[in-house]
Amino acid sequence: MKQTAIALTFLLSAAANAQDIVRHKIPGSDFPIAQAVTLPPNATIHFISGQVPPVVDKAANPDSLAAYGDTRMQTMGVLKRIDDILKSMNLTMADVVKMQVFLVGDPGKGGRADVKGFMAAYTQFFGASAQPNPQPNLPARAVMQVAGLNSPGWLVEIEVVAAKK
Repeated sequence: MKQTAIALTFLLSAAANAQDIVRHKIPGSDFPIAQAVTLPPNATIHFISGQVPPVVDKAANPDSLAAYGDTRMQTMGVLKRIDDILKSMNLTMADVVKMQVFLVGDPGKGGRADVKGFMAAYTQFFGASAQPNPQPNLPARAVMQVAGLNSPGWLVEIEVVAAKK
């Protein structure tokens, strides 16, 4: 009886430790974000500082949009930087559980944030259309328009939280 109790305790403990990260889908939606993400107690959490776009045109004024590109191009550059940082930590975009996106209004779009341009790049990394492979591990995410970022040429800054068991 005592051995059975010890074995049962071990199995229950192993089951609790084997919990997975749960990504709760938005009911009735195929939008490429999670409604919520639940982390098990044994997950290690990694906070990645906000990343900004790389210069794409070194000949352009470093304070200009021309130096960094449009929202889509800037988002691609930022997400590639985040991907590289995660890889250096033995993580991938599939480990991202939370994302905060700061978009500056694009002067060419009437001062409104170019969410369509952002989504064109974002879906290359997350969701069913991610290339070259679909990436179903969707993060919880917030996208907000801000008045400005540190450089007048930046339209995008993204910070993420990654977690792994």
